[in-house]
Amino acid sequence: MKNSKDFPFEKARRISSKEVAEGRKAVEEKTGKKRSARGRPAKSSTDKFVATSIRLHPRALAWAKREAKKRGVGYQTVINELLLEKAVS
Repeated sequence: MKNSKDFPFEKARRISSKEVAEGRKAVEEKTGKKRSARGRPAKSSTDKFVATSIRLHPRALAWAKREAKKRGVGYQTVINELLLEKAVS
């Protein structure tokens, strides 16, 4: 099957949760490794972020976005790191 258009979706069926559990168990038995839980790990209460809204000067925001692009991270990360640095020192 070269293309997904060739697959007969009208004949396909949903997999039950029982079948999913059996499949996971079979993979674990075959590989000998316990499958990790899916999703992100829970953060500790000190690492959780609080959603907030602030107004920034356009030049400050432009600087944060340029810096973020250089470092390959999000601009909110840059702002957060700068504020933490100033708050701790």
